[in-house]
Amino acid sequence: MVIRRALRDFVGLESCEKQTRDAMLNFSFYLTIGDMDEAFKAIKLIKSEAVWENMARMCVKSCRLDVARVCLGNMGNARAARALRDAEKEPEVEAQVAVLATQLGMLEDAERLYKSCGRFDLLNKFYQAAGQWQQAVETAETHDRIHLRTTYYSYAKHQEAMGDKNLALVYFEKSDTHRFEVPRMLMEDNLSLEIYINKMKDEDLYKWWGHYLESQSDMEAALHYYDLAQDYLSQVRVHCYLGNIQKASEIANETGNRAASYHVARQYEGQDEISQSVHFYTRAQAYNNAIRLCKENNLDEQLMNLALLSNPEDMMDTAMYYEEKGMHMDRAVMLYHKAGHVSKALELAFATEQFGALQLIAEDLNENSDPALLARCSDFFIKHAQYQKAVELLVAAKKYHEALQLCLDQSLSITEDLAESLTVPKDSSHLSEAGRKELLEKIADCCMRQGNYHLATKKYTQAGNKIKAMRALLKSGDTEKIVFFAGVSRQKEIYVMAANYLQSLDWRNDAENMKNIIGFYTKGRALDLLAGFYEACAEVEIDDYQNYEKAYGALTEACKCLTKAKGRSGDEADSKLLILTQRFGLVKRFIQARRMHEEDPVEAVRLCESLLEEKDLDPAVRVGDVYGFLVEHYCHHGNFQQAWTKIEELRSTRPNINLSLYVSQASLEALQNAAGVRLVYRETNTHTNDLLRRSSR
Repeated sequence: MVIRRALRDFVGLESCEKQTRDAMLNFSFYLTIGDMDEAFKAIKLIKSEAVWENMARMCVKSCRLDVARVCLGNMGNARAARALRDAEKEPEVEAQVAVLATQLGMLEDAERLYKSCGRFDLLNKFYQAAGQWQQAVETAETHDRIHLRTTYYSYAKHQEAMGDKNLALVYFEKSDTHRFEVPRMLMEDNLSLEIYINKMKDEDLYKWWGHYLESQSDMEAALHYYDLAQDYLSQVRVHCYLGNIQKASEIANETGNRAASYHVARQYEGQDEISQSVHFYTRAQAYNNAIRLCKENNLDEQLMNLALLSNPEDMMDTAMYYEEKGMHMDRAVMLYHKAGHVSKALELAFATEQFGALQLIAEDLNENSDPALLARCSDFFIKHAQYQKAVELLVAAKKYHEALQLCLDQSLSITEDLAESLTVPKDSSHLSEAGRKELLEKIADCCMRQGNYHLATKKYTQAGNKIKAMRALLKSGDTEKIVFFAGVSRQKEIYVMAANYLQSLDWRNDAENMKNIIGFYTKGRALDLLAGFYEACAEVEIDDYQNYEKAYGALTEACKCLTKAKGRSGDEADSKLLILTQRFGLVKRFIQARRMHEEDPVEAVRLCESLLEEKDLDPAVRVGDVYGFLVEHYCHHGNFQQAWTKIEELRSTRPNINLSLYVSQASLEALQNAAGVRLVYRETNTHTNDLLRRSSR
């Protein structure tokens, strides 16, 4: 048995004419190879609507929307053409083709296309339009949750239309629209609606049912449901309607509900019970109404508190009320102040001499206030000896010099905060740059007088006067900050000042200070002062440690410095260099004598003897060190007689000298043993002569 079956693209055309069949074949061929011009030529003579519909179906399979528009036009399907044109706003081609498939009744293809492009929102609408509600709900729950409540709502409306109110009720609840949709749906069945409302225990539903019962004049039942809904306004409204205003007042007081309190207040006002009305207006925070009643009924005592609780406009009105009555002017001043009208408050305070209020107002004055008012207030505080507040107001009024002068006259301590408030910004239009620096120096001078040296340093620095800043810092004695300031200032004078200060400290036992002194003198090009410091170092090495080698090195550096400074300082440097050279030579000779003692002791002794003949030997070389060297030499060679002679010479030139500082303990003990007596190291010359005579015997 042979069955004749048409190809997919030719379904419905089995009995068509040969011309139509050939045209369809040519159309399919040219469409496949993409030659649209020839494809359209092949079918332009076809008049059969069935053929055009078949070609439109082919366009769904091939996703050729351009061809589909031609087909729909020839079919005369205006609705489908309009739907396809509206679908062009969708970005996915598959979604547009799905619309075409829907219009042609190709529902399976439309479903497949929506799924392939992931447009589950359109698929959801497709299922709803097709009456496939179960698939629509499932799609919304799994893929299109943004439209889930809308889907539930549409399904509920569908079930309501179908007469299944129970299922509709379930989906109204899921869509969260049951508070108004369920009462609407069950309006004809009051019993079922009441059962549903009592079952849900929802405040909105209770309130709705209460309104309904009230409209039916069932006030007791309405009150019951208003109570369940905690709808205090409705409870108060019903009680007032029933004439039970006392119960309404209790509810308003207990709950504090503003709307309920306002309603009760209006009721009391209508009954001319003013105090109760003011009370409930206050609880409702309707202060303007409460203020209105107080004004109308001269309740001035309550008026002040109400105005303070209200907005600035009500404060202004109340202040004007007090001012017009000429009573309680202190209250008027306070209200003007609280309302933000500071100038008006000050004028009234001055006019009525409300000095207590004036002090409170002054707390809120700042640089944005009227300068004339600020000056006026400052004069008031000066008269009443409140100088600190007067200074603050003068600063706010930009009267910096007057503020500073007041600090000086009244010995007010300038704190860092006050100094900063007195400091005018660089870009200020109130003072020129020169005036600004002058003011800063005056602030610093005042700080110096008060002993606030660090703050003075800061202000001098801001004024650009680093020399004065350094002087202030030197007075503070803060070595760390002095060294830091000198390092960052990079000025010769400041380097020298810092070095001079460091010399006043115990630099001998602080290597860091010694290093800074040398560095600062070098950076400050103060070579003569650096030379003097090296001389001081040499003296320390000689006096404290008898280290002539280090002293020699220090004197060498001093000579170098004076040599460099020779051309700058003239004759004075020459004379200093000459004296230093002489000292340098004496130290050098003594060092040579000590070094050659082991190899040529005779020459060493001769050099020392020649040094003792120098009239300017001390302080270059201490006389005691030379004599001590000779005594050590003679003791070492057993010539105690000569050693005693040198001691005698030393005692004659330095009567109160301490021998132990220049002669070793071993040598003194040897002399003591040779003399046969106990030697007192700081004995008189007479006793020394006696010892020498005994030794010679």
